[in-house]
Amino acid sequence: MSAKIRKLLTIIDETRQEMGRPVEPPTRRAVACAVIENPFAGCYVEDLSELIAIGEELGGLLARRCVEALGIQPGQAESYGKAAIVGEGGELEHAAAILHPKMGAPVRAALEKGAALIPSAKKMGGLGTPIDVPLGHKDAAYVRSHFDAIEVRVPDAPRAGEIVVAIAVTDTGRPLPRVGGLTKHEIKGQDGLK
Repeated sequence: MSAKIRKLLTIIDETRQEMGRPVEPPTRRAVACAVIENPFAGCYVEDLSELIAIGEELGGLLARRCVEALGIQPGQAESYGKAAIVGEGGELEHAAAILHPKMGAPVRAALEKGAALIPSAKKMGGLGTPIDVPLGHKDAAYVRSHFDAIEVRVPDAPRAGEIVVAIAVTDTGRPLPRVGGLTKHEIKGQDGLK
């Protein structure tokens, strides 16, 4: 692996009750983060291919960690999202290089599908900066019950020369969804939208 990982962190969020009502099955979201060295901290480089390769490596690693944390089979994952926080020695384009060109394919492979675009967020920040990892259904972007986000932060990251990279995966939608729209049982899964 070309990514120099200082720390890995995996969190599970499980909601069993909402507004005094039971949530059955409980809504479960997992987010896995890698705190990595930014190879381009402190300097401008035109070719970001090293970060693109790191994104490809981390996509599969972090998605698999989420699946393992949830205790599900890969095909049981329903939603996904990705995010990155770049420390002050880097630039926002470093997050884009990790998240966009090649991260998606290994995430989809780890989840055994994923026709929809993977929602993403990126920002600059210092130690403990939080980020909301946006979530959407992995096979159909129009499934409103799965529009969500999970906040994550690593108390001691990112340092100036680091990047926090996060992947989130769920095995359900939001608790007690009732705003209508396409349901997960109506998904055709052909175009990533419906």
